[in-house]
Parts: sequence; structure tokens; C-alpha cells
Amino acid sequence: MEYDVLIIGGGPSGLMAAVASASNGASVLLVDKGNKLGRKLAISGGGRCNVTNRLPIEEIIKHVPGNGKFLYSAFHIFNNEDIIAFFEGLGIRLKEEDHGRMFPVNDKAQSVVDAMLKKINELGVEIRTNTEVKKVIYEDQQAKGIQLKNGEKLYSRAVIIAVGGKSVPHTGSTGDGYAWAKDAGHTITQLYPTEVPLTSDETFIKEKTLQGLSLRDVALSVLKPNGKPIITHRMDMIFTHLGISGPAALRCSQFVVKAMKKSNEGYVTMKIDLMPDKNTEEIFQELLAILKNDPKKAIKNSLKGWIPERYLHFLLEQSDISLDTVYTQLSHASLRDFANLVKGFTFNVNGTLPIEKAFVTGGGISTKEVEPKTMRSKCVPNLYFCGEILDIHGYTGGYNITCAFVTGHLAGTNAAKD
Repeated sequence: MEYDVLIIGGGPSGLMAAVASASNGASVLLVDKGNKLGRKLAISGGGRCNVTNRLPIEEIIKHVPGNGKFLYSAFHIFNNEDIIAFFEGLGIRLKEEDHGRMFPVNDKAQSVVDAMLKKINELGVEIRTNTEVKKVIYEDQQAKGIQLKNGEKLYSRAVIIAVGGKSVPHTGSTGDGYAWAKDAGHTITQLYPTEVPLTSDETFIKEKTLQGLSLRDVALSVLKPNGKPIITHRMDMIFTHLGISGPAALRCSQFVVKAMKKSNEGYVTMKIDLMPDKNTEEIFQELLAILKNDPKKAIKNSLKGWIPERYLHFLLEQSDISLDTVYTQLSHASLRDFANLVKGFTFNVNGTLPIEKAFVTGGGISTKEVEPKTMRSKCVPNLYFCGEILDIHGYTGGYNITCAFVTGHLAGTNAAKD
């Protein structure tokens, strides 16, 4: 049998492509090497599934630093509001949380997966799990179908590759699709981890001085060698046994990766601003007022509750101020040094965890070789790509899954038209 559309990969983009293709009247076969579909979708958003983000399109694009502008045309065809309408049409009630993030009301990612699987079954999509693809069959500059690892060949009029990148490999994203794209003549840009924890060999990290400490609403910056920020993200962060993690660190990670490539030192400097809404002088004056109020009280007790206690003790030690020092023993110079550290503690990171530990893959199939309105290959006219295999990556917060659903919808719709 020859299918109209053959989709490789049952993640967010592959499932959306299946719905779009079958909704446009195509006979569709969806194959996946895993034993069940939607594995990455089921763990997304911490198991709650952040299905999209409701910010305006311009803001969505800004939150996709990896070739987000490529999606302008796509968003004019199918966008985040269409994603919301799609899921509500499947009976999934959604709610909006902070920063525009959209979740199912029941906070269950599996309900989103189940709704999509129910839809593709209703549309008559044929599904084959535990089906590992060896290669895409190309003949006469056309994609003719696929050959499985067991030697079986399956034929179709159009092929959609939706196998993801190399991050979160236990969900099936192990980079298989890059070789198939190369066989079609595509360029694969350098792959690297994004949205990934950062590593450091600073003594306080090695000694686990701050391990497990969370800092709320801080401004975390990646610095150039001249001390000026490359990027600053204001969010939460956490110290780990290997370095730092949390939303702010994850968003900074791709900039660390790029800065490391240019670094001759083997490290990149970062800065934590604990009080982004105050300048150093305001912090200094606030410290004076607190300490003068009880000048004979130990500084560690006077400032208890002012900032997280472990971080307070750490910064005092960094300033060479004994925890038992009282105001009358403290020079203004030392207090200013401490205020400077509150406003800007700097430390070095030496890289990130590997791509397999990342939430998102940076790099992939060059967007220059893909039609932005259709997701059709410019090298092979009946070959399509969608999702994380493309050189498109965003921050966490519903942006990557939005890219997956949008590109999946376009790939599926246009493959069916072929």
C-alpha cells in the first residue's frame, strides 16, 4: 500500500502533523520507534503540559532566540491562538498562568496526549509503534517512503520527518533524523544544548556551600570579557552540586555555550544581581539604616530575613566580614563592598551539562533550506520537516511546544495537499 503521507515521529509536532494531514483528506501512516506516542508531550511542563503561550506574536518571536523570525509567515497561517482553539475543540479546557503560559485546567499532560491520540484515531490515521526507521528512500529527487531497520519498505507520496533533536533522549529524540536530512542534501547546523543547567569549578560550588539554595526574582547575566552583559534574564535560579540551574540559568545557557566558543580562558563570567530594582547606593543606605537601628547586634542577626540566610552568610564571608561583627566595628568601605556583592556577585562557569541533559536542542536543519510557509524541503519537494529537528529553539515557557505545533500543522497540511 502507498500512503499519501508518512510521518516519522510521534512527538508534539508529529501528532499535530498527523491531525492536519488526515483532516485534509490524506491517508496517513505515523511510525515511531518507541512503544507509545506522545512521550515528550506527557512530561512537558513538569507533567502538566504547557501547550502554548498566549503572549502576542511579537513577544513569542522574541522568546524564540534560535531563528524565531523564520516563523513569522507560519504564525500568519497557524498561531498560538489557533493552538488554544484546537485543544479546546478537543475538549481540553485551558487556563492561563504567569507570563502567558497555557495549561490544561486539570494539570494533566496525559489528558492532552490522550485527546490528540483520540483525534488521530477518529481521523483514521494508521499508527505503528516499536517501528524503527533505517532511512528515508529517495529516488529521482523525490522521497518515496522509508526503509525500516527490519528491511521492510513503506511507500508514500510525501514524507514528514518529526523525530526531534538530541535532547531528552529517553523520549526517543536521539538525533536519527539528521542523517536522513543530510541524505536529501540538507545542511545540519552545529548542534548544542540549550535550556540546560550550567557547570562551574568555583570552590564554593565544589564544596557545595550553596547547593540547593534558591534565589527568587534575581537578574542573572552572562558577561563579555569587558564586564558588560551579553544577556540578562530576571527569573529564579538555584545553586546545584555542579553549578547553577533554574529558569534564569536555563535561559542563559545558550549564551554561555556561544560565549565559551569565543573564550580563550576556558570559562565565562556570570553575575547575580539579588536586587534588580535597587542601585548599589540604595542598598548601602538600606544596610546602614538596618544596622544603625541596633548597633550592638551581630550583623548576621541584624540582617536575618533581609536576604536568604545562607546567601547572606556567604556574601559576608566573601566581603571578609565576620558574621559576629557589629555595626560599630564595621567600616563603611567594607559595607560598600558587601552592598556591591548583593548588587553584583560574579563567578565563573565552564560550560553546561551535555545535550542529552538539555531540555532543548540548539541547531538542526538549516531554516534557509526549508520553505517558511509550508515546512517543505527546498532540496526534495515532497519532504517536510517539523519540530525540534529544525534549527529553531526557544526558551522554556510554552515557546518550543508552540513552534512544534505550528510547524507540525503546516507540514501536515501541505504534505496532504501534495
